Formats: sequence, C-alpha cells, structure tokens
Amino acid sequence: MARIKGGNVAKNRRRKILKLAKGYYGSKRTLYKTAHEQVMKSLTYAYRDRKQRKRRFRKLWITRINAATRMSGMSYSQFMHGLKLAGVEVNRKMLAEIAVHDMDTFNNLVKLSQDGLSANVEAPKAAPEKEVAKKAPVKKAAPKKVVAEKVEEKEVAKKAPVKKETHKKVEEKAPAKKVEEKVVAKKAPVKKAAPKKVEEKAPAKKTAPKKVVKEAAVDYSKMTVAELKAVAKEQKITGYSKLKKAELLVALK
Repeated sequence: MARIKGGNVAKNRRRKILKLAKGYYGSKRTLYKTAHEQVMKSLTYAYRDRKQRKRRFRKLWITRINAATRMSGMSYSQFMHGLKLAGVEVNRKMLAEIAVHDMDTFNNLVKLSQDGLSANVEAPKAAPEKEVAKKAPVKKAAPKKVVAEKVEEKEVAKKAPVKKETHKKVEEKAPAKKVEEKVVAKKAPVKKAAPKKVEEKAPAKKTAPKKVVKEAAVDYSKMTVAELKAVAKEQKITGYSKLKKAELLVALK
C-alpha cells in the first residue's frame, strides 16, 4: 500500500506558524520547531501585557497630574478629592493631557478642587456635636433604672430559698445513721476474703516438680519437638511455639 504524507495540511500548518514568527532573530523565523516554541511564548507574553499596559498608563497619568498639581501647591490626592467634592467628573487620561498641553485650564481645575475642599471643611464640624449631645443623655438614663430593679429582684429571690435549705438539712440528718449501719453490715463479709488468699498460696508452693524436670535435662535430646514444647508449656517458657528444637533444648537447660 502506498504511503500517504500530510501534504498540503502539514505545509499550511507550518506556514501559519512561520508567518507569525516573521522578523524573529536567527532560526526562530526559519526552522519550524524553534519558531513554534517562540510563537507560543510570545502569545502568552502578549496576553499578559495587554492587562499590564493599562496599569502602566494609569501610573503615567498619575505622575503627570501629580507633577502639575505640585506646581500649584497641592498634592495629587487632595486634588482628586477636591474634584470629587466639586462634582467634576474627568478621568485621569484627560487630566494628564490637559496638564501637558493646556496649563491654564488645569489651573482652573485646581481652583475648583480647592473650593470644593474649603466648602466641605466647615460643614462637618457642626454635625458631630449635635449627634453626641443627643446620644449621651439617652444612654446614661436607661441603665440606672434597670439595674436598680434587677438588684431588688435578685435580693428577694435569694432570701426565699434560704429558709427552705434549713428544712432540708434537718431531714437529711435522720438517714445519715442508716448509712453507718449499711457500712457496718458490709464490713462483715469482707473478712471472708481471707480463706481465698490461703487457697491461692497453697498451689504456689508446688515448685518441686520443676526441679525434677530440670534434673532430667539429659533426656531432652531424645524427645521430639512436640514433647519439648509440651514441657516448655508446663514450665511457662514464653514463645515456646516459635522456638526450634535446638533453642528449646537451651531454654529447658
């Protein structure tokens, strides 16, 4: 079967990348592989810088406005705040253009911002004094009466249960004697625990058969592994199930 190449499809795809790489240095504009790598990077840089371009221009406009306002004795922040108070809505791009090309109109804008600041400085002084004068007496009068009423209610509530507590104490004294009788009745069977201890100590003295098993250690080598494990179990050797014959012989000796 005949081999089919990409032909026109692959050629057009590569031609598109090389067209985007036109003007690049060296092999980046002639070889497809290096051109494709550089074009992909260039497209990401372009996407990023389309957003950064707006930030850079805003910085440039602010520096130009600040330089122009400093000449008239104002800062950038005061100038913009005064324009907002005066109702002047001009963006920073147009203010920067006016500051560069038409200084007379820019000075008029500076006067408007100064008037807006001066008009707004006198008004807020009277407002906070009236608010403080109204709020202060209202807050002080209410809590005093409420506290006095609550204190009286608490005193009355505390005095009533004090008398009931005395009756409770008198009633509780009578059953206190019964508790002592119960304690005495329980102490009697405690003495019956002594014979149990004597029974436990008696089998503990059976240490003699262990010595007999150790004396017959010569015969361990003739025993099977099962018999050795049985002897180890009787002598309470730990881990006897996992030990081999040689280890069991050493443990039993």
